Amino acid sequence: MIEQLTEFFSWSWFLPETFSTYEWEKPLLLNLIWVVPLLMIIRKFIKFLKNPVLELSLPKRIARNNPWTYLRLIPTGVFLLALTLIILALARPQRSNERVEQYTEGIDIMLVMDISESMDLQDFKPNRLEAAKNTAIDFINGRVGDRIGMVVFAGEAYSLAPLTNDYKLLTELIREIAFDMMEAKGTAIGSAIASGTNRMKEAESASKVMILLSDGESNAGNVDPLFAAELASALEIKIYTIAVGKDGMVPYGTDFFGRPQMVESYLDETTLREIANLSNGEFFRASDGNALQNIFDQIDTLEKTEIIENRYKETTDYYRVYLFWGILFFLIWLMLKSSFLNNFLLD
Repeated sequence: MIEQLTEFFSWSWFLPETFSTYEWEKPLLLNLIWVVPLLMIIRKFIKFLKNPVLELSLPKRIARNNPWTYLRLIPTGVFLLALTLIILALARPQRSNERVEQYTEGIDIMLVMDISESMDLQDFKPNRLEAAKNTAIDFINGRVGDRIGMVVFAGEAYSLAPLTNDYKLLTELIREIAFDMMEAKGTAIGSAIASGTNRMKEAESASKVMILLSDGESNAGNVDPLFAAELASALEIKIYTIAVGKDGMVPYGTDFFGRPQMVESYLDETTLREIANLSNGEFFRASDGNALQNIFDQIDTLEKTEIIENRYKETTDYYRVYLFWGILFFLIWLMLKSSFLNNFLLD
C-alpha cells in the first residue's frame, strides 16, 4: 500500500511521453478538458457584464504593482487542474500488453525421389534430376512446422534423411544427390515406398504424406509397388505420385558435332496412378519444370499445416493515479476557497 502511494507522487505521470503511450477507453471525454476553461471564461464574462464596477474597485496602478493580487488566481488554477485530472481519470488511460502464442500441428512428409540414369534426360533443364531437386528444395523451404524426410532410389532404395525439422540440413543433403550414389541399376519403386513407409511407421502425427517422384517403370527390387502402396495405406500414409518426363523421343547430350541427341523415353503411368489410388493420394504428370513446380504448389496447398494461435491481452488501468491527484487538488481548492484568497471565479 505504501509503495503504491509512493508511486503516485512521481512526476513521470505528467510528462508528455507518458500520455503518448496510453490507450483511452473513453477518448471522447478528453474533449471536456477544452470545454471546461471555455465555460469558465464565458461565466467570467457574464459576471463582468452583471457587475462591471467590481472590476474597477482597485486602481489599475496598484493592481499592476502589487504581486499579491495575482494570488487570487491560484484557486481558479487549482480548480481547473483538479477538474482536468478527474476528466483524465474518467477517460480511463490504459496500457495493453498483447502476447501471442503459436503452435503447429505438423505433417510428416517423406520425399521419395528417383535418381536412376533416366533422370539424366534433358527434357527438363538442365535435366530431370536437377529440376526435381530444385523444386523439392523450394517445397521444403515453404513448409512450416512439418517433419520432412528423404528417400532416394534407383535399383535399390536408400534412406537419405529421417523425418526432421532441420530444413537447412535436409536442403544440403538434397543438393548433394548424384547419380553415382547408387550402384544398382534400374528403378525399384516398391523398395522405395517400403523404405519410406518404414521411416514413417512410428510417427504419431495426425497426417502422413509420401511424395513419390519417378520417371520410369518399376523393374528392380524385391517389393511389388502395389503391395508396398497397400502397406502404406494400412498405416494411413497418403501417397502423391508424380510422373516426371515425356513419352517418346527426348534430348540427351550431344553428338560429335555438338548436335542434340535424341533417345526414347518410356513412362509407366498406370502403376503410379494405382499407387496413388490405393493410398488415397493423387497422381500428377509433369512434362516440364514449370509443371513440376505447379504440382508441388498444389500438394503444398492440399497438405497445409494447422497453425493454432492463442492471444492473451493484459490491460493495466492508470485512472487511479489521476483520480487521486484530482481529488487531492479538489480538496486543496476547497481549503483555498475559504481562505484569504477568496476571489475565485465560481464564488
